[in-house]
Amino acid sequence: MSDGKGDVWVEAGFIELARAGVEGVRVEVLAKNLGVTKGGFYRRFADRAALLEAMLQHWREGRAESIAQQTRLDGQEPRERLKAVIQLYSERLNPEAMAIELAIRQWARSDENAAAAVASVDAARLKHVAELYRATGLAAEEADAQAFLFYCFIFGQSLLFVDRGPRKRAQLVARSAEKLLG
Repeated sequence: MSDGKGDVWVEAGFIELARAGVEGVRVEVLAKNLGVTKGGFYRRFADRAALLEAMLQHWREGRAESIAQQTRLDGQEPRERLKAVIQLYSERLNPEAMAIELAIRQWARSDENAAAAVASVDAARLKHVAELYRATGLAAEEADAQAFLFYCFIFGQSLLFVDRGPRKRAQLVARSAEKLLG
């Protein structure tokens, strides 16, 4: 289960979070899913709260690093980079990642630490995309507004069930994305 970058308990926690929400992230459940005893958990974490904090930290750092990488120009024009990010999130739907994202956002509705993690990730996402829009020549306020619309589009399109088939959906997304690229 581990990719060498994460902790198996944290990864198992994300799977359970996506499946059953934060209430479902319980030591007994994770140990059973991993096929191990709870002792391994307590050698790694003081308690469930420590696991939940590690999950939030892993998610927050991973999302911030990911958007920083996705928005680097690396010799591309800003509009091309924005288009590439739109394509990344609209052509390759990732149901597991979206389930985790939604579960963390639901968790954030009732937990200050989760809310702080979500706010931090959202701020990083908006900051990096706004920087791309500023690089196209937009003023700061206009770039911030475009970045907000950009993320409304990115997340919104992934949640909509468009009854048009994959090809027509891709065409609709591409036409809509053009509006974001000006």
